[in-house]
Amino acid sequence: MRPRVDWMTQADERVLEFLHEKDIVATPTVIAANIDYTSEYISRRCRKLTDAGLLQRVDASNYRLTDLGCRFLDGNIDADEIKQPE
Repeated sequence: MRPRVDWMTQADERVLEFLHEKDIVATPTVIAANIDYTSEYISRRCRKLTDAGLLQRVDASNYRLTDLGCRFLDGNIDADEIKQPE
């Protein structure tokens, strides 16, 4: 079971799940189109998830799931291991 992280939104979990299920590197626009959110909102959330260590920015516009992000999705992590983004 995944830990409850107070600052995370439902969209955050959907971003992580999408990148995990597809096993791809993607832009916020691609992610947003597939999970039914605006690209602007997903872009902001991707930055937060990157600050928390759950995503990695690959280049100027692409993100991938980190090992920490995978462990979060698998429920193999405590909530206190995920840092609060700035």
